[in-house]
Amino acid sequence: MAAGPIIRTCRRLARSALLAGLALLTAAPACAQANAEYVRARIADAAGLAGPASAGYGAALAAQPGDAMLAQRAYRQALTAGDYTLASRAAAVLVRAGKAPPDTALLAFAMALKAKDARGADAALTRIAKGPLDFLTPVLEAWLAVERRGDPMAPIEKARGNVLATRFAAHHRPLLLIATGRSAKAVPMLAEMLSPGADGSDDLRIDAAALLAVSGQRRLAEPLLAGDRADFVQLRKRLGKSAKPGAVFGTARLFLGVAEDIAAQDIPALSILLTRAALLLDPADDRARLFLGEALAQGGHERQALTELGKVAADSPYRRGAQVGLIGVYQRAGHPEAALPLAKALADDAGATEADAWTYGDVLAGNAQYAAAAEAYRVALGRAEGDGGWELHYLYGSALDRAGEWGKALPALRRAVELGPDQAAALEYLGYAQVLRGENLAEAQELLERANRISPDDPGISASLGWAYFTRGDLTRALPLLESAVKGDPGGVVPNEHLGDAYWKLGRRYEARYAWNVAALYAGPEAKDRIAGKLDKGL
Repeated sequence: MAAGPIIRTCRRLARSALLAGLALLTAAPACAQANAEYVRARIADAAGLAGPASAGYGAALAAQPGDAMLAQRAYRQALTAGDYTLASRAAAVLVRAGKAPPDTALLAFAMALKAKDARGADAALTRIAKGPLDFLTPVLEAWLAVERRGDPMAPIEKARGNVLATRFAAHHRPLLLIATGRSAKAVPMLAEMLSPGADGSDDLRIDAAALLAVSGQRRLAEPLLAGDRADFVQLRKRLGKSAKPGAVFGTARLFLGVAEDIAAQDIPALSILLTRAALLLDPADDRARLFLGEALAQGGHERQALTELGKVAADSPYRRGAQVGLIGVYQRAGHPEAALPLAKALADDAGATEADAWTYGDVLAGNAQYAAAAEAYRVALGRAEGDGGWELHYLYGSALDRAGEWGKALPALRRAVELGPDQAAALEYLGYAQVLRGENLAEAQELLERANRISPDDPGISASLGWAYFTRGDLTRALPLLESAVKGDPGGVVPNEHLGDAYWKLGRRYEARYAWNVAALYAGPEAKDRIAGKLDKGL
């Protein structure tokens, strides 16, 4: 993308300001002001300070209001910080320049609804219909029809023939019926959609219950949230307090639904926009805040993610979800020690679940407290329905192994392989652990060969299988696997150390020392001492 005017005209001055911190006295006043604000914004942006960065980009855009490059940065940073005014202003610049990303139309639609601007909503909807997010238009048109006392079923039928549009239309069809006083038709539809094995979700239960209750039909709403789940108990107490059925309600739920659908995909910018727009329309919906926190963390904005998740009140039905989100953000940011008290509190709670104990185990393992992690995984297995699944047994066994309890680890790892015969991670761990101990070498080799067939491009598995061959004296098969592992993971300690050993056995001493030296660069204390001995005396 070509640099905008602020960059093309003032790049030299901006670089000078950034490097030397000098005042831009020789530039034209508008250019100097824009550059100074831009530099401050970039520094704040790099430091993860969303608020100051947004303010800086906003000030720079005010000084250079036609700069599309600057508007693009201001737009994304404003959404990160939750500055809707700046985001809207920057989006308008991008629209005029013909460089607006498609999601700017979603923000425009949400802001028009919030401001009760019917003309603005229609204009935004026209833009949405002409872009790649057009699959949202049938549901949005339908909720506008509710708002305008029309029939929403005609626009919702436009979803037919579009897989994505049909998916979201199916969720909203019973909600639209409730919103237009046709609950008698909606209830059997909900019963079918929410039956075991159907595609209905908890969100559909929650949304339908909210609409029924606010429409004066609490007796129909409560059964949708039946049971002793902590969040459902709290939600039942809040029935009747949500927004009225209309375009604001429906649009917020639609945007949240899309955000949930794409949460596992690596498109945090769109997730941030969708959840910000949902919160603009319904600031009390903590479900949206949970997904906003995840999207911010996924986009590298950990501080802002912590801020947003911290806004979920202690009495919110989604407080536990927020706690889990905070734990995830701390772990993603490389601060597992900060996650530890939060994870412990969840695991020790009277209503703690298998998932809470599992999360606590993960955090303990991330803090190298393997014995305690194994105990947490054991508790999780005790709370699990059925056998607990291969992954939980794998984590339990690997934690026991790292805690020095190999005798207890072995049956857990065997169980993991039994439950997950096609799971490369479990096969590789059990196989390699036995190779390192010189136990059951034939079985271990067979496990590693299975893992390699499942994941042939995994350098860790290649290194483990290569080491199994090496241990059994088959250097012919070991060497290409170890070389492939190093190629896939050039700085890997284990692949390089094993490759060095293989080279030494083959008499290729210079190459062996090179591989060992690479391994020593990143090795921990114990491995570093072992490798130093090899560099000194060979094998």
